[in-house]
Amino acid sequence: MRWIGVRWFVALAVVSTSLGCDERIVFRDREVFNPPADAASGFLGYFNVSDKLTTCGNCHVESQSEWENTAHADAYATLDNSGHAQAFCYSCHTVNDFGNPISEASGWNAVEDTSYHDVQCESCHGPGLTHVENPEGSQPFASLAIPATLDGGCAECHTGTHHPFAEEWAQSGHGAVLASPSTREACVPCHTGQGALAAWGINADYVEKDGDPIPFTCGVCHDPHDPTNPGQLRLPVGAPSVETNLCAQCHNRRSVPDPTSSHGLEPHAPQAALLLGEAGWFAPGSILEQTRIIGSHGSEGNPRLCATCHVQSFEVTDAETGDFVFQATGHLFTAIPCLDAQGVPTTGDCALTTDARSFLGCTGSGCHATEAVAAGILNSAVIDIGADAEDLLALLEEVDDNLEAAGGAIDPADPTFTVAEGAFYNYHLAHFRERFTGAAAHNPFLIRALLASSAQAVQDEYGVAPPPGSRVRDYDAELEAIVERAAEYARRHGGQ
Repeated sequence: MRWIGVRWFVALAVVSTSLGCDERIVFRDREVFNPPADAASGFLGYFNVSDKLTTCGNCHVESQSEWENTAHADAYATLDNSGHAQAFCYSCHTVNDFGNPISEASGWNAVEDTSYHDVQCESCHGPGLTHVENPEGSQPFASLAIPATLDGGCAECHTGTHHPFAEEWAQSGHGAVLASPSTREACVPCHTGQGALAAWGINADYVEKDGDPIPFTCGVCHDPHDPTNPGQLRLPVGAPSVETNLCAQCHNRRSVPDPTSSHGLEPHAPQAALLLGEAGWFAPGSILEQTRIIGSHGSEGNPRLCATCHVQSFEVTDAETGDFVFQATGHLFTAIPCLDAQGVPTTGDCALTTDARSFLGCTGSGCHATEAVAAGILNSAVIDIGADAEDLLALLEEVDDNLEAAGGAIDPADPTFTVAEGAFYNYHLAHFRERFTGAAAHNPFLIRALLASSAQAVQDEYGVAPPPGSRVRDYDAELEAIVERAAEYARRHGGQ
């Protein structure tokens, strides 16, 4: 049998049943592995350095051919050609005890041999000698877990002030497992790493596959072997369809009311649907329909969709000296992160100002001219949406003063779905994320249109009027104006 992609005959086995013979004839022109340079560790490294043929690739041909096109396959040369290589850098550009369970100096860190150049299979899977000596006796599965100390797995190298992927990830929502959702069947696909991989049809084996829930670690979103998508992502981030977009696999939940759920009058993760104009309750008979208002951030003018704003890298330098401080990678996954005293992005709550936050995600793609312009637009939208939401709430309280408590026109436990409940869902949608910022950033025109149409529907259905002191508004006229403004904005900014 000649293995495609490998330039030699590894084995040929023939079993002749027609002759009543079960003789197995096996021959090969060479051994399938070389004696390891660091015999004590069992790290095999390259079988053929010049061809970049890993020892593992002698049998795992498909993985070898995929890996050859990844940045890991050129890690050593990348460092050597960088012009600023230092001795301690090589541990993250070679095969050794970094990135796997081995704790003693091994591989390149013990013997600086060319067979250990680049980040090969064994960097994650661990030493392969025992496996190649007895393939059935052991399976060196890689681990997808990231220890809290950030000194194992992908984090052992993808860390530090120049590439702090792991440090930022650990602060993000992706870096945590929530107790209740991690055990509820419906929640598992978006709240555990194992659940996500299973939902996406990834059947590969790994250490934690049948173990305790792990969060969305690096290896959940990034494929260690396959460079098909930019960043070796398992699914593209620029796909215009929510069915194939990586982020939308989870950030597209309960974007419309669900009368069958006790939490059905509140959105859950409606981001993708908001961008594409599909989120919300659309009042019967209204001029507003799904997909009529697509957010500018969800238009053709933003080909990377969520990632444009939420995965934005930038360099932090000292304001006085200009010296390097930190390289943000965007792995907080926060579009406008708060900044500490040095300007390093961090999690938490802070003012919606350019002094307190980074708005570089808004300017880096060329959408907004300056951070100040982006901040001004966001704050204006937040104020408008907040005022509209409070007016709708005042009308709903006229209809049902106990709101979602049992009884009345708004009762999640009652299977009869009402106009008031649809409007109440839109009120919650406007509140999505802190201080209306989620609604204001993802699709402000749609949110304002939904609030106006909801208010008109409530007035028509229940015959209520705004309480004394509230703004007197012509909701139908406002809705028409918002829809027209949205259409004009889309025409000017590459939208619909």
